[in-house]
Amino acid sequence: MFPNKLYILRLLLRTFYTSRKNFLAAGEVCIMDRWSGVLKVQLYPNSSTFYRIAASLGLSSSPKNLAVPTGNAIFFSGDRVDWTGNPVIERLSDPLKIAEILVSKFGGSINAYVVEASIFNGPFAVFKDFIPSVNENGEPKTYDATGFPASTSLVLLLSKFLGEAKNAILGKQKEPYKSEASSSSSHKPETAILGFSKGGIILNQLLTELSFYESQKNTVSGGVTTQEDSSVIPTSKESLLSSISEIHYVDVGLNSNGAYLTNKDVIDRISECLSRRVTGIRFLFHGTPRQWSDERRIWIRKEKDALVRLLKRAAAARKDIDKLLIRERLYFPSKLPNLQMHFEIIEVMDVS
Repeated sequence: MFPNKLYILRLLLRTFYTSRKNFLAAGEVCIMDRWSGVLKVQLYPNSSTFYRIAASLGLSSSPKNLAVPTGNAIFFSGDRVDWTGNPVIERLSDPLKIAEILVSKFGGSINAYVVEASIFNGPFAVFKDFIPSVNENGEPKTYDATGFPASTSLVLLLSKFLGEAKNAILGKQKEPYKSEASSSSSHKPETAILGFSKGGIILNQLLTELSFYESQKNTVSGGVTTQEDSSVIPTSKESLLSSISEIHYVDVGLNSNGAYLTNKDVIDRISECLSRRVTGIRFLFHGTPRQWSDERRIWIRKEKDALVRLLKRAAAARKDIDKLLIRERLYFPSKLPNLQMHFEIIEVMDVS
């Protein structure tokens, strides 16, 4: 005997309201919709270069409002790989697809940004604004916190992107744009930084700047966005650096030294500053045989191992060991190194 239609309707309604109650009780942001797009952003007015940024931004129940995210996942891409003819590589080279993957991994209550370099010398990404010491092929000579170039550039870039994204959202609606970020909520989103391939050098630079942040915090200041955006994105160098809660090295590698940070003083200073922070930092190392087993670039594995050792020693020396967590994961361990796995890791990586 089949249940009648009224019984089924009541059962479905009860299940819906129970699930919704449990979802909201967990403290999650209820995001009803998302805006996704790719924009070209000029960092400085007189610059002739533009950064291409893809993003997936959460909207509240009204399409005209940006939701306050629980966190921001910011992904830095590396060199270009064109015309491979491989559908997997082509799909995972699409910054908008990467943004969607980040949302699926970190949760629907976050905002995801994918940042490409503003300059390419052939296939080589050159992040000159973030790391002034890079050569013509985008390889860093050193990591130096002077002037805080990476955190300064990133805050300004996110601010300008959000301003242009608002205009894009406004263009699809009749009502005036209104940001939900001006609410009374005191929540400040945490930040996960991911560096893929050469994009890992941005992690090294940001960590170097973070290591000097505490001693320089009285002079490292200056917001660049309006107050209404302060709950959506970091609005100053110090708010960005203090919000970093996760660092993800995603199959990082260079054709020179410097793929991973191996400066003991920097790691020791970061460990020391964690004692003054409420939240800690998780370091996750995601790798494939393409990078970690490359016999022609053996320094990649050696630098990665050196950084992991430095972090583990710093963690072991801490009383509050939970503030410095390290995870190391090798993907496709039984496969021979190939270019596809280098991109495929973006889709299969475990961020937990």
